[in-house]
Amino acid sequence: METYQLRDGLQLPKIGFGTYQLNGQIGVNAMTSALENGYRLLDSAFNYENEGAVGEAIRRSSVPRSEIIVTSKLPGRHHRYSEAITTIQESLWRAGLDYYDLYLIHWPNPQADHYVEAWQALIEAQKFGLIRSIGVCNFLPEQIDRLEKETGVLPTVNQVELHPYFNQKTQRDYDRTKGILTQAWSPLGRASHVLQEPLLRDLAEKYHKNVGQIILRWELQLGTMPIPKSAHSKRQIGNLQVFDFELTATELEQINGLTKVDGRNKDQDPAVYQEF
Repeated sequence: METYQLRDGLQLPKIGFGTYQLNGQIGVNAMTSALENGYRLLDSAFNYENEGAVGEAIRRSSVPRSEIIVTSKLPGRHHRYSEAITTIQESLWRAGLDYYDLYLIHWPNPQADHYVEAWQALIEAQKFGLIRSIGVCNFLPEQIDRLEKETGVLPTVNQVELHPYFNQKTQRDYDRTKGILTQAWSPLGRASHVLQEPLLRDLAEKYHKNVGQIILRWELQLGTMPIPKSAHSKRQIGNLQVFDFELTATELEQINGLTKVDGRNKDQDPAVYQEF
């Protein structure tokens, strides 16, 4: 597995494993399988209600805890400073872990406007040793600028919706100028029709790959970190088999050309969207 190095020195694998809707025994089995198949980052969140399953999967796995990057996220309803600190502690107790490697603010929730307070809590939690690296999800450039202006601390990661129908060029360019790694949630697009795109199918045939592998390779060559999810071992393995080929510059631009102004899957615009 190739890696990215964050600004604070933490190394992340170039592909992570998403755990949304992987709960209970089925979730534990899927995550344990992912670890055994080579994944080294598990991406969870307080609102996924599966932090306990993440911890159990780690304990059942043969992979040492020190080799696994564990991510969780702060929900909007707990952005106030004192609630945020308590929530981070609760997250760790749910998982049975001593620390999170990466902890993110899940959404900025600009109408509530407590995300700077939440960010200050993450900064303190990092000082307490509860978190190794801190970042955000779904933050726009102006929201990150405000974090930097009011706290002096930039996120190491910004996890955003990113797939062929929404390639996030403006956000990616901004993140890069700030030394922030862009992670991609929903990297294959939740809408299955992206997998039927003629361009992607043609490229899959050319490279003897499946369409999902073409998309993941495109995201890697954009300098982003995709976090695909699958409960099936064969697909988990397949999603990692993307380091043995390279798309041409022309092909990258062709895929970029699939992006749409309204390409978000669920119209979750961070400028107005609220998630608690």
